[in-house]
Amino acid sequence: MLSPTSLPDPIGESTAFLDFQARLSEVAKVDRPVLVIGERGTGKEMAARRIHYLSKRWDENLVTLNCAALSPNLLEDELFGHEAGSYTGANRRRYGRFEAANRGTLFLDEIGQTPAELQSKILRVVEYNSFERVGSSETIEVDVRIIGATNSDLFAMAVEGKFKHDLLDRLSFEVIFVPPLRVREGDILLLANHFAVHMAHEIGRKDIPEFSDEVIEQLETHNWPGNVRELKNVVERAVYRSNDGFIDHIELDPFRSPFAPTPPRSAPLQSSSQTDDPTSPAQPTTPDSTDLSILAKQQLGRRGFREIIQEIEVDLLLTALHRSGYNQRKAADLLDLTYHQWRGLYRKYESQLQSPDA
Repeated sequence: MLSPTSLPDPIGESTAFLDFQARLSEVAKVDRPVLVIGERGTGKEMAARRIHYLSKRWDENLVTLNCAALSPNLLEDELFGHEAGSYTGANRRRYGRFEAANRGTLFLDEIGQTPAELQSKILRVVEYNSFERVGSSETIEVDVRIIGATNSDLFAMAVEGKFKHDLLDRLSFEVIFVPPLRVREGDILLLANHFAVHMAHEIGRKDIPEFSDEVIEQLETHNWPGNVRELKNVVERAVYRSNDGFIDHIELDPFRSPFAPTPPRSAPLQSSSQTDDPTSPAQPTTPDSTDLSILAKQQLGRRGFREIIQEIEVDLLLTALHRSGYNQRKAADLLDLTYHQWRGLYRKYESQLQSPDA
């Protein structure tokens, strides 16, 4: 059993992260339900654990259940238990998670995915501290603190009739939002180094991993939609793939196939004589630079070859910027360019590539 003094220290020094930790410490002291809301990979379960182990219930059970992982019948059985003979295969009494968490804390992850009929039973436990096992009329009394977590908008779900207003009111004594990694300024490299050292130790490396400047820039400019969990995967993957302690490459998208089909090459330019008479055999020629210039202008119109290429490059860069939300690192990935190649093109056409919000 962990104690408050043996809890792992939270990793982060940004203002957003420290403010969040302070709120967890404050709400831990008040014995009321809490909702933890955050994007995937932000660490909602870690926040719930911290609330429990900093509360007066720290020496009792912390019981967890993912409400999205089970069917309604199984979820009811997991939460409230059943009596022997309550249904086929129920050979003996089974205690549910509420009883297991008595005098402690029950963490309900993905609470927004709880079926409506079970929301009513959970509401009764929150209001009256009592429930009945499946197949029994005996009232069981418990003393449980509930911490719910979700990445859904529970208020909007309640308005749409997908989540009970009464239950939302009871659970939302305090609502805490976990800060996403992208707003935790200065924490990305701190976390990356932490994950790298632990991974190196796990695979038996003696050297301390070191990131190249380019990799550091990639880490700090990526948007991290998967937050801390995504960062952990990226760093650990880079460490185990590296041959030594110096990491000069990371793979942000592990699903990017190295065998993706390449686009077909453009057809070569043809002379006007070949175009006009498709039956005439192609004649090998060795045009000089003047002939090529004349040929390009015949094929492309009055504009020169370089002007056409520049327009194509600008269009591709603008399209990539738009699709990536003006994240230059992502835009480079979309075009299969290195970041240095991208920056060279960007500087070349910078006046034509400014964000509309700039």
